[in-house]
This record gives sequence, C-alpha cells and structure tokens, in this order.
Amino acid sequence: MALIEVRKLVKQFDGRTVLSNIDLDLEEGEIKVIMGPSGCGKSTLLRCLNRLIEPTSGRVYFRGEEVTLPQTDVRALRQRIGFVFQQFALYRHLNVLENVTLGLRRLRRMPVKEANEKARYELGRMSMLTHEDKYPGQLSGGQKQRVAIARALAMDPAVLFFDEPTSALDPLMSQEIIGVIRQLRRDNVTMLCVTHDLHLAQGISERAIFLDEGVVHAEDSIERLFGDHEDPRIREFFRQGNGPR
Repeated sequence: MALIEVRKLVKQFDGRTVLSNIDLDLEEGEIKVIMGPSGCGKSTLLRCLNRLIEPTSGRVYFRGEEVTLPQTDVRALRQRIGFVFQQFALYRHLNVLENVTLGLRRLRRMPVKEANEKARYELGRMSMLTHEDKYPGQLSGGQKQRVAIARALAMDPAVLFFDEPTSALDPLMSQEIIGVIRQLRRDNVTMLCVTHDLHLAQGISERAIFLDEGVVHAEDSIERLFGDHEDPRIREFFRQGNGPR
C-alpha cells in the first residue's frame, strides 16, 4: 500500500478543467518529481492532495484512508503533510524560532520549552540555529527556504511537499537547497516535489511525472524523459532550454 494514492482526480475552475483524471502513487521513503510547463496544473495538484484546494472529483488515499471525504479532518491531514511553499510563507513579524514553533504551539498545543527544543533541533539540521533570533527580512532567500523546511519538519510529517523550491532563488542558493533535499533523501524522508528546474530534478530523484494541460503524459526515469522521448510534448519541453545540465 502506497503512502499516497490518487485516483481519477479532477479539478475544474469556472468550468475549465485544470486537472484531468490524475492517477499517482507515492511510496514510503520515495522522492517523486512532478514536472511540466508553467500553468500545467502542478501546484494545483499539490494543493488538492492536502485539500488547500478542494478537488472537483476523484479520490485521494493517505495510508489507505480516503481523505477526500466530507468528514475528513483536514487539519489533521495537513499536519501529516509538510508543505514548503514557493515564496517561503514565513511570518515577517515573527523571528526564525517563532516561525518554526508556531504550529507546534498552536496546533500541537506543545509547551513553549518543548516546542523551542524541537524547533532548534530542526533548525540545527538546516544549519540555521545561529539565526534563530533573526526576522525573515534579515535572511537570504536560501536561508528563508531552510527555515521553511525546518518549520515543516518540526511537525513530524509523513511526507514533505515542495512547490518550486528553487524558483525564487539564484543559482548558488538553488544549489544549497538541492543539497538540503539530498540530505533529507539520505534521511529517508518521503517527498513530492513540483518543479520546472531540471537541475533540481536530476539532483534529487530518479523518476518524474510529466504533466501538461492537466494531464499526466508520462511517468518514467528522468534519464528517459531527458532523451528523445516519443511524446512530442515532452520533447518540446526539454528542447526549449530544459535539457540536462
């Protein structure tokens, strides 16, 4: 049984189909990358899986339990799925430590001392412990992303979702975050990553799903997708400056 199973997922906005009959499996300990051109539905798919956006139809199962039912405890579901957003989503009025402990204190009702200990452990994993008193405005983009990852990890999620984790970063900072995600892979963290960054995809995963116009056109090894694929959409995507580095 996969950690996450998606069956015939559909999402429509104002009658326009953004996702069409998506099937997807994510195993425990696996890293899977979702790739495709801008506007193809990648980020919408992630948000449907933890119900930040409500699917129009279809089913999502988390460890065998359907989580698209009306009676699903959505708050509990989101605590099991760590979400690292494209623009970091840090609270500007809170310092680094406060950003990481917020969910622990408010959702887990964890005492402040215990929440601080947990947050400092995760900040240490991200090499951000010495920055705990700084505010987001005092951090680089790569540092903000490390804090966002620490915040997600602090909740002990079963899986981490990344939405374009390097898109707001320069090449040097992007390389730093790729290194962080590789370390999480060595720690056997299950991850689902949306990206158009081929360098990131190559660096963290061996398999990718190619999504275009809301439809899964292929799930294959990244090496094969990078090659002369028989699907013209995939060939065109990689031909337009998206080839391997």
